[in-house]
Amino acid sequence: MLLMLDVRPERKPDLETPGKLQVTPPVPYRTYLDSFGNRGTRLVAPAGILQLSNHFTIRDSGVQESMPWGAGQAEVDDLPDDVLMFLLGSRYCDTDRLATEAWKLFGQIPPGWPRAQAILNYTHARITFGYEHARADRTASEGHAERKGVCRDYAHLAITLCRCMNIPARYCTGYLGDIGVPVDPSPMDFSAWFEVYLGGAWHTLDARHNAPRIGRILIARGRDATDAAISTAFGEAKLLRFDVITKEVVNA
Repeated sequence: MLLMLDVRPERKPDLETPGKLQVTPPVPYRTYLDSFGNRGTRLVAPAGILQLSNHFTIRDSGVQESMPWGAGQAEVDDLPDDVLMFLLGSRYCDTDRLATEAWKLFGQIPPGWPRAQAILNYTHARITFGYEHARADRTASEGHAERKGVCRDYAHLAITLCRCMNIPARYCTGYLGDIGVPVDPSPMDFSAWFEVYLGGAWHTLDARHNAPRIGRILIARGRDATDAAISTAFGEAKLLRFDVITKEVVNA
């Protein structure tokens, strides 16, 4: 199995307690860095039930995210080489199926942040959220047609529409607690969002919540959920239970 459970390496200095993976029954594991800079874990799972858990405290700035107001959109020929892959279609971001629709919807909107914001707002309104709508194989075009899904479906659709409009976009997963916002009755604080490349830098956007947040903790980035899956099994495996809890700890 491959696991993406650790925070991104750039957030490691913020850990106030060591986040150590607990595996029951105990089996050996090792960590690695993938081509996107994510820290993954490799192990061979025994037959039967395998339980994975972790607990840590991480320091955050507590500053609300800012939107890239006024950020411009570069011509494709001017983009850095390492950004180009985030314009291409991928497993869940089927740009070929949405390109014509995207240009109809957003072609008359000025490029740069106005266009990205329009895509963000459209995606937020297009999909209805519900855990009962989760489906592991739903593509962006299917999410667009079905108009329902979970956070990964919002991210995949927004990423795909951005790429169709020549805005580089990449998929993100991580922890997102209810800090500075009303408590969400949904039980889990594991979330997916995306980043766009505008004005020569990457910016965080969230099509599900469609609002700046506080305390977003990044685990992994990639082209889509394939690259940032919380677990990937090379053989038959069934997820029996999945709980993620993020709480704010205020120092006295």
